[in-house]
Amino acid sequence: MDATAALAAPAVPGPALSGLHVPLVTPFTAQGDLAADALEGLAHQVLDDGADGLVALGTTGEPGVLEDEERRAVVDVCVRVCRERGASLVVGAGSSSTRASVRELAALGGRPEIGAALVTVPSFVRPSEAGVLAHFGALAAHSPVPLVVYNIPYRTGQRIGADTLRELAALPNIAGVKHAVGGIDADTVNLLADPPPASHGFAVLGGDDAYLPPLLALGGQGGILASAHLCTARWAELVAAWRDGDVARARELGRGAVRLASAVFTEPNPTVVKGVLHAQGRIPSPDVRLPLLSASAAAVDAALYRATEWAEASAPALAAV
Repeated sequence: MDATAALAAPAVPGPALSGLHVPLVTPFTAQGDLAADALEGLAHQVLDDGADGLVALGTTGEPGVLEDEERRAVVDVCVRVCRERGASLVVGAGSSSTRASVRELAALGGRPEIGAALVTVPSFVRPSEAGVLAHFGALAAHSPVPLVVYNIPYRTGQRIGADTLRELAALPNIAGVKHAVGGIDADTVNLLADPPPASHGFAVLGGDDAYLPPLLALGGQGGILASAHLCTARWAELVAAWRDGDVARARELGRGAVRLASAVFTEPNPTVVKGVLHAQGRIPSPDVRLPLLSASAAAVDAALYRATEWAEASAPALAAV
């Protein structure tokens, strides 16, 4: 890591992340260009509806198909909104190369609005768990912002066990994990049955939308959820209900959350979310970039139905069920 020795000292981790964070889609115009005004409006909308923070350039934002200047523009828009609103901002960064990831993270320095970077476990390389630990240790030692480890084995091909997650939690400059393992598995139960000490400031955030309710029930602190573009206020209520111990309300809200999330992910993310946002008049087109294809009309209609159903359910009716 000699090439990175001159980088600034890492930031001191702030308070643990918690609550609802929306990983924003990247809206495009009908001509296929970045729709920056629509992105800004969407960012304000989800914050107005109760989101605690935003994620820029997460996988939902299609960062792999954006040009460098488009990625910079997306971050600039989100920084501006979060500065105005006093909201949390996490930015997706990093790759399978440790050295390249260090350089990419360095570019996030000097912008106080950026509270953390969301960094996936290295994909394709498939290092040992000790290698994953060393990778994040190197990144944390050089990053100007705290890291959120993105644990998503069905994308990376690399699973991280509960013991390794606890070791990651103990590293300075690691703020939490976006936990998206495709279910509530044994490692998830193990981790939350014996979570990292509160002194570590390490948050377990759900990343599988349909499994957020049970993750919160086990003690998760919040979520980073593509589905939360839709019915943002309901998702925020769900997180708050588990936080406040209102189990009956949390269970009923969870049923609506699962129905919506199941509809949103019938086709590759973020195609259905974009289709619904366009149908709602919130972004100028439903378009994604190849190799993704736009969602089918049937998938969009089904998700729009579930979103409308959940959004229109009254609070008293939900509480009474």
